[in-house]
Amino acid sequence: MSQYVFKLPDVGEGIAEAELVAWHVQVGATIAEDDPLVDVMTDKATVEIPAPRGGKVLSITGSPGDKVRVGSELVVLEVEGEGTAAPQKPASPPPKPAAAKPAAASEPRPAAPIAPPRPAPPNGSEASAVTRAAGAKPLASPAVRRRAHELGVELQYVSGSGPGGRISHADLDGYLARGRGAAVARPQGAGRREGVEEEKIIGLRRRIAERMHESKRRIPHYTYVEELDVSALEDLRAQLNDRHAADRPRLTVLPFLIRALARAIPRFPQVNAQFDDEGGVLRRHAALHAGIATQTPQGLLVPVLRHAEAMDLWEIATEIARLAAAARDGKASRDELTGSTLTITSLGPLGGIVTTPVINHPEVAIIGVNRIVERPVVRGGQIAIRKMMNLSGSFDHRIVDGWDAARFVQELKALLEQPALLFVE
Repeated sequence: MSQYVFKLPDVGEGIAEAELVAWHVQVGATIAEDDPLVDVMTDKATVEIPAPRGGKVLSITGSPGDKVRVGSELVVLEVEGEGTAAPQKPASPPPKPAAAKPAAASEPRPAAPIAPPRPAPPNGSEASAVTRAAGAKPLASPAVRRRAHELGVELQYVSGSGPGGRISHADLDGYLARGRGAAVARPQGAGRREGVEEEKIIGLRRRIAERMHESKRRIPHYTYVEELDVSALEDLRAQLNDRHAADRPRLTVLPFLIRALARAIPRFPQVNAQFDDEGGVLRRHAALHAGIATQTPQGLLVPVLRHAEAMDLWEIATEIARLAAAARDGKASRDELTGSTLTITSLGPLGGIVTTPVINHPEVAIIGVNRIVERPVVRGGQIAIRKMMNLSGSFDHRIVDGWDAARFVQELKALLEQPALLFVE
């Protein structure tokens, strides 16, 4: 037997370091080649790194939240055949390092009891089927842990079908379907709640916090909001969806807005730009690479719709759906999450009346779509029921003057209120 030292590989061009998000193995576990080893994050993209060889895990370096440089040691494996390091003679079994903890390191930890101790499952329950070492924490992704926490299920009683006993959503569903969750469900009641939960902010949530802080610290934001009558747009959208329901993707407001942006940008090139404030260079882009803010179980991601100016409505709708699905499933690549020139954010039915979106640095503008509502308005001296929507735009005041921002949003208003203009050169 020999030792194989596995180091963090190059996970992307120009990437010097990555953040550890979740370990899939523990010290002492025996793994096979290509088993999931560790998740790392770069530029909001999470990459699952597989095991290069099979063997026994001797040591792990780094805890979730730690940043590791490319080429640094991650794991030492005991393998058959030739390794990369001379075997060491341990004087005594080494203590299990804190870095050997799996993704559970990111699980919220109550500083004080929040509820009475939960009863153990009855005899013959799922607990008897769980083959987990005493004191070992169950392996599960942060999403599974969050869901189990919300359902009031102790993962220590749930058997996992994944590598090393890793618990999946399917395992949790099976546990609940067999009626095991009832034994550990949280008590209901309106009594007083006490205690404080501490949660280490790591992974995507930390990256979002850093990006938002950087944006607000470096960019002097201001927001301009305009009211739009989208009655004609909604009528057109409904007709197109009915006509092409069987053979084309469903159109939302976003494809029309992106087409309006592509039409307006040649007149207002300063809003489709990236500003290198350290170098003092503004890069105005001819192409519209639209960032689509997308809410995912892990947090907010911004996949990029490239060359939107060259797409029709259905191509835009198809690409938005593909990118959103990739982001939510954690499969979006680094290239799909970088390089946007102007970002669009929408809360859909939750859009509210007005938003003040935060600019996606180093861009200089972001457009926010608010909720469409029917309400009475005055048209030609008469009261009519119209479909109204507010459009919010935040701008970098260093680059985009208030007058230009207002004219830009007014141009979008004209195009969306008279949607035929979107298709007339």
